[in-house]
Amino acid sequence: MKPIGYWLNRTDQALTASMDALLADFGLTRLAWQVLNVVEDDPRATDTTVLTTLAAGADAEQLASAVASVLAGGWVTRPRPGHLALTDDGRARLAEAALRVDAFRELSARGITREEYVTAVTVLERMTRNLTEPRAGSAARP
Repeated sequence: MKPIGYWLNRTDQALTASMDALLADFGLTRLAWQVLNVVEDDPRATDTTVLTTLAAGADAEQLASAVASVLAGGWVTRPRPGHLALTDDGRARLAEAALRVDAFRELSARGITREEYVTAVTVLERMTRNLTEPRAGSAARP
């Protein structure tokens, strides 16, 4: 059996490639889609909000590029410097793209029970916390 790191990398690559292909008709990538969701979820979204929220999955340069892409595509606007807001057109197109994403999620989870999905997410969350949250009385290890 291959180790979990192998499957995490392969899964992330497969998700990104599949999402990029799925969203190409909308002129989006997986990362741009994630930027749009951050902006949709936070009416006071800023570039810093996007960077902070999505930092685990992309570096600052990639995120700046994704923000520039959704601005150029008319999905979002800058109501004031450093702030982002969905345009009316962006909101409508995002709802249309969400239908495809929902179908994609169903496809990617085919054959996986809700219980299996919850277990997988719970285990990954626990592993992440084990590696990122220092334990009282234990020394940090490389």
